[in-house]
Amino acid sequence: MINEFRKGLRFESYEAKAVSPFEKLFDIFKELITYTSGDFDEAFDWLEQLDREYQLTTPEYTLDDFLEDLKKKGYLKEEIEDPNGKGGLKITAKTEQAIRQNALDQIFGKLRKSSLGNHKTKAIGQGDEHTGEFRNYHFGDSLDRISMTESIKNAQINNGIGNFSLTENDLVVEETNFKAQMSTVLMIDISHSMILYGEDRITPAKKVAMALTELIKTRYPKDTIDIMVFGNDAWPISVKELPYLKVGPYHTNTVAGLQLAMDILRRKRNTNKQIFMITDGKPSCLRLSDGTYYKNSNGLDKYIVEKCYNMASQARKLHIPITTFMIAQDPYLMQFIEQFTRANQGKAFYTGLKGLGEMIFEDYEQNRKKRIRGI
Repeated sequence: MINEFRKGLRFESYEAKAVSPFEKLFDIFKELITYTSGDFDEAFDWLEQLDREYQLTTPEYTLDDFLEDLKKKGYLKEEIEDPNGKGGLKITAKTEQAIRQNALDQIFGKLRKSSLGNHKTKAIGQGDEHTGEFRNYHFGDSLDRISMTESIKNAQINNGIGNFSLTENDLVVEETNFKAQMSTVLMIDISHSMILYGEDRITPAKKVAMALTELIKTRYPKDTIDIMVFGNDAWPISVKELPYLKVGPYHTNTVAGLQLAMDILRRKRNTNKQIFMITDGKPSCLRLSDGTYYKNSNGLDKYIVEKCYNMASQARKLHIPITTFMIAQDPYLMQFIEQFTRANQGKAFYTGLKGLGEMIFEDYEQNRKKRIRGI
């Protein structure tokens, strides 16, 4: 009997991937623990409410079973209550990593495939991104860069097949693209306005920070990323602190944030440096030389604004572009950001919360393809 192979498409009924009860609940739990800034008790209360409303569990697998699995799998740990009354169940480092990976999957998974790939510059140099172009071998070239196929072909052409010999003149090297390294500082506004007007703006900012950090650590390990927050003052935070990040009763000291970001980048040895700033409000605070604070929440204070423009100009002189992601679209604030961007010769994006992550990731990918110091 002759088997016939026919080309074409074959359509079948869609079958969802089998997901265990634990995995289904864990996906929801990771979202809740991000929104509650790492507060397990609050997240589990929300999970119980969702279970009552949407019947997430079954008699065969209850929330008690899920809780036990979280402990067994190392996602929760029991802490002894201290004199301040703090204790109980806490998430572990394993959970923190899972939250970062979840944020990465959510944001990075939405990007177009065409935007992915190993980042490279247009400059020729040592790297592992092949260009398809060849040149003659020069003394000092690494032996692993010699293209043996092309070199043997040259030897056959130059010396004949019958009397084969391979000489230095036959050797060719395939060019590769030089891969630039990037040092990034991500500034996150934690002033009170990030939760005003019934809109949670800090959680999407946290997710972006966690996802970008996880991307760089796993995909671009030679790059560096530093996370810092700014309110009345500015201070760096560790990756471990990200899930627990909250806003405070702060004004917005953009100048302090930029000063700290530039101080961090001055210590980096990478040529390519950049600042990403996520903010939703106007600069409204400065710390004066005597340690007191100058604050003005009523509008764009001229004294504060001029200090911001000066910081933008300083960053430009240090060849550090600032990309501002403005989570607000008030016309007078947009005018300030436009002037600030001109002073730095950087970029600005005016965006709501939707699409913030994809926008930051695409900009990071794009910046990695060019030599920023040359702009």
